[in-house]
Amino acid sequence: MATAFVLGNGRSRTSVNVLTLRSHGMIYGCNALYREFEPDVLIAADRAISEQIQHAGYSQNHKFYTRKPIAELGALRVPHEYWGYSSGQIAVALACMDRHKNVYMLGFDLGSTNSKFNNVYADTEFYKRSSDRPTYAGNWVKQLIRIAKDYRDSKLIRVMGPESAEIPEFSKCNNIESITIADFQKKFGV
Repeated sequence: MATAFVLGNGRSRTSVNVLTLRSHGMIYGCNALYREFEPDVLIAADRAISEQIQHAGYSQNHKFYTRKPIAELGALRVPHEYWGYSSGQIAVALACMDRHKNVYMLGFDLGSTNSKFNNVYADTEFYKRSSDRPTYAGNWVKQLIRIAKDYRDSKLIRVMGPESAEIPEFSKCNNIESITIADFQKKFGV
């Protein structure tokens, strides 16, 4: 399989109509994405939202990974080596494990350019307020670098918007690249 799209929940993702990606590759998503869109694979690491997803019946009809699946509700356990990782990073790892050569990461803003919480689901259940400080992204960065080292045959392509933070550490990884949203839209005609 050549291409996968991993949908993080940073605000930059909203400039891409995710429905248009289906014909271009598999779609992996995180957490509350299921409220509005059904990716091919959904991941939720945090207990509260994971349990909500499972009790809603989503995991019985869709591929869903979490750390602690509830018996008989259909969820799959996150692979052991990524058990402590965050949802978006687990999604990237799963895309690599599924042997996708090009893994496009949308909504992986990894911080904020305005010192506010950067998440499309801010102010909703299980999420911080939009006026809160941004979530620390250092662990997310370390996890992505580890995944890049684990899967050197996969290229991780971070799709960056105006709110995406610059991550200098990624320049040390041969298989992590960045492209702008405009270039991504041009490439896939979305």
